[in-house]
Amino acid sequence: MKPRPLEGIRVVECGVYHAGPGGTAILGDLGAEVIKVEAPGQGDPIRTLMRVGSIPFEIAGKRSLFCEGANRSKKSVTLNLKAEKGREILYKLIQKADVFMTNMRMKALEELKITYPILKEHNSKLIYASVSAFGRKGPEKDNGGFDYQGQAKSGMMYAAGEPGAPPLTFQFGLADQVTAIMTSHQILTALLMRERTGIGQEVHVSILSASMFLNYFNILIPQLAGFEVPRHKRSVEHPMRNYYQCKDGKWLMITLTPPARHWGPLCRALGRPDLENDPRFETDDKRFENAELLVSILDGIFAEKPRQAWLEEFPTYDLFCCAVNSNEEVGSDPQVLANDYLIDLDHPTLGRVKFPGYPVHFSESRAGTTRAAPDLGEHTEEVLTEIAGFSREEVAGLREEGVI
Repeated sequence: MKPRPLEGIRVVECGVYHAGPGGTAILGDLGAEVIKVEAPGQGDPIRTLMRVGSIPFEIAGKRSLFCEGANRSKKSVTLNLKAEKGREILYKLIQKADVFMTNMRMKALEELKITYPILKEHNSKLIYASVSAFGRKGPEKDNGGFDYQGQAKSGMMYAAGEPGAPPLTFQFGLADQVTAIMTSHQILTALLMRERTGIGQEVHVSILSASMFLNYFNILIPQLAGFEVPRHKRSVEHPMRNYYQCKDGKWLMITLTPPARHWGPLCRALGRPDLENDPRFETDDKRFENAELLVSILDGIFAEKPRQAWLEEFPTYDLFCCAVNSNEEVGSDPQVLANDYLIDLDHPTLGRVKFPGYPVHFSESRAGTTRAAPDLGEHTEEVLTEIAGFSREEVAGLREEGVI
């Protein structure tokens, strides 16, 4: 069996919810041993989060779906970090760890004595990764925040929808997930630097910074060109970079760039070769000037056939086109399944289920989720005996004292 890229890397996490913990879950997908430290009897609040707004998250076994996504491929250890003995156990784990990750706010880190300067004393080569809502500096540095704050403050909520529409939110957890991705990115970068230089360090990312990075070009344009990026108005936007509804009510998206090369093939694929030399549309400038008219014509043409018929026709003309999938449709898309972008996972309460796969394929190694989120404290005895060096009797004593 092929090895996993991060085998031998050990990560200790003191994090909650998803922005941050989702990043160490990615490291777990890559083969790292991820030890999630949680409060005894309580754990990460995400474990009991069974509804967010109108979205139900409870699945079989009284488990939170949100928790499954944020804590896959991890081990769970319960430690009372408010007790000195609990912190001493954490310090023992840090001595044998490569990475520590937290998204707690600075006040909590100081109270629990798990700031970077303190943990560095126990492991000078430690990569200490922290995640905040808005960054370590500035007037909002101590404020908390969630996914919606990232979407709002980064400008992302004006990147979707048509002109005149109110700001729009994305469901679900888009800013949290990109923060998780950037958390894994910063950790991997620091690990590579340590491999080359032997130097450990603290790295930091915020929900705001990650969301801005996702919204990169929409932010870059007003800085360099001096104008706000207009929202996409389908009826007057460029007809060859647009989406259309088909006879069966389903939508498809076309992106035909450069338009001069694709205009003729598009007309033939649509069964309307007469449009190619129509003086109203014969150049790209004219197609854009007359976009509202051309979009309305294309609306009528696409409405003549079901979506699948168009999706089968367009590749013969090398036209870039795909379905506009609902999130449910993604789960049965043949292209998604063929590339293992969704994989089969044996879940302890749901049985065999589809689960998002790792988005990158390696030729000489393997990656992906191997197990569901752990039960609270499921691996406490295993980790304390095998890594921290406690005997089973000592673990039992710690449990009686309420340390674990």
